[in-house]
This record gives sequence, C-alpha cells and structure tokens, in this order.
Amino acid sequence: MDIRWEIKSFGELSNEELYQVLRLRNEVFVVEQNCAYQDADNYDQRAFHVMGSTDAGLAAYTRIFAPGIKFDMASIGRVVTASFARNHGFGRELMNVSIAAVQEKWGNIAIKISAQQYLQKFYESLGFVQRSDTYMEDNIPHIEMIRA
Repeated sequence: MDIRWEIKSFGELSNEELYQVLRLRNEVFVVEQNCAYQDADNYDQRAFHVMGSTDAGLAAYTRIFAPGIKFDMASIGRVVTASFARNHGFGRELMNVSIAAVQEKWGNIAIKISAQQYLQKFYESLGFVQRSDTYMEDNIPHIEMIRA
C-alpha cells in the first residue's frame, strides 16, 4: 500500500480534506476509543495538517503547532491512523514526517506531545522522553513527552 504525504495550513485544506480529517478523528477518537470529547477545539485553524493518503482514503494524520500555541514548545497532536491502514508502518512514518515538518518550519527545536500512555514505548522509539506523571485526559491515561 502506497501513501502520499501532504502538509497544509488550515486555509489550504479543501472542504473534502477537512471533512476527511474530521471524520477520521471522529472515527478513531470518539467511536473506536469510546470517548465523548470536543474534537473541534478551535486549534485546527492555527495548525499545519500532516495527511497521509492512500487510494482507500485518508490513512494517517497529525496536526503540528509552532511554539506558544498549544504548549511553550512546538507540538504534535491528534496522531491517528485509520483502521484500514494499521500494521503497515504508517504510524511511525507519520511521526517521522511530522517531526521533519516541525524541524523544517521552526528549526531543530524541542517537541512536546500529550501521549496516550499505552503508546509510550512507541514514542520513546522516536526519541520522546516521559516528562510527567500519568494524568487523565478525556478518561484516557496520558503522559507528557518531549523530544529534545
């Protein structure tokens, strides 16, 4: 399965792309993870959107932020892979593309994430280090992690 990567500001997203992003986030974070939360949080407009698409549709997505928007440092969030695209290495590729996009836009700076705790080892393999105790976010255990 081949994947094509694009990075766009909110204003560059087509209506169809925005719909695909919101649908994928809703599919995974709200329905699959059984978590009722407000996904439309008024940050999408200030993010760059990293999208990986296959012939089957949007397969992987993150949003990235400059320092000072979500956290005091650059950040990556809403990390999601569609169910049809799992077990193909797209999650790792998505994070590598997102890290590279942060570095291209804002230099070689620290990146902070709010990670679901069960993914700690995955994020550690990408250079992130746990920087907080476990906390609950939308009823799911999370940890703060930083990649220096």
